[in-house]
Amino acid sequence: MIITIQNKSVHASDAGQGIENSKDTIVFLHGSGLSHIVWSLTEQFFSNKNFNVLSIDLPGHGNSEGPCLDSIERIADWLEKVFAELNLNNIILIGHSQGCLEALEYSFKYKSRLKKIVFVGGSYRMPVNKDLIDLAKDGDSDAVKLMMKWGYEGSKKFIGGNPVEKIIQSPRDISEILAVDLIACNNYQNGSDAAKAINCPTMFILGELDKMANLENGKKFANLVKNSITHVIMGSGHMIMIEKAFEMREKILEFLNK
Repeated sequence: MIITIQNKSVHASDAGQGIENSKDTIVFLHGSGLSHIVWSLTEQFFSNKNFNVLSIDLPGHGNSEGPCLDSIERIADWLEKVFAELNLNNIILIGHSQGCLEALEYSFKYKSRLKKIVFVGGSYRMPVNKDLIDLAKDGDSDAVKLMMKWGYEGSKKFIGGNPVEKIIQSPRDISEILAVDLIACNNYQNGSDAAKAINCPTMFILGELDKMANLENGKKFANLVKNSITHVIMGSGHMIMIEKAFEMREKILEFLNK
């Protein structure tokens, strides 16, 4: 699906099903430097469970026109424009990593459209290692290698190759997309207040071995959100939707069907 927001084309994958007004819509938000591709298997699963699905490429990412937005607050405002254009309500927001901060800030500003939120591998604050930011600003491929080292548990083999390496390929991808995202994460300060203000059913999916949004911080995040539920996936690092896809999907489905 292609829509136009502020004279820029925006790509959102809908699993080829379009949007039916009678169904709840799950919106998937990707992490730093990535695109809708990381959610491909997940969106197909939920599309087959009678949900509308929408995996959005942020500006400058995947198939959406740039430039990238340089703050979590600006991304939240942009998401509201997307949802208004599509006339979406009863939204279930599912964010991963940076996408958790976007979902958090969106819920703080525009909660009336939301039905439920799922935070996957995230925290309410995501300070980024200065060395990683510097490498990314320089377009250095070592930035991606560092992300891979911290982002996965062990040296797992991926069928068809690692999706992160396929998405972040060129120095431009690193300096003009990844670096902007990492700085936006690093600068975001409203997470604690936003988390305390959430008033819709909320679930946290945390990776036991996550090095980028560690389990301790994930639990602190969950404790800020009243009446939330938390599921820890054992043996998983940061890229939960790829490392432990089946368990993650089933737990989220249980939550959505309550």
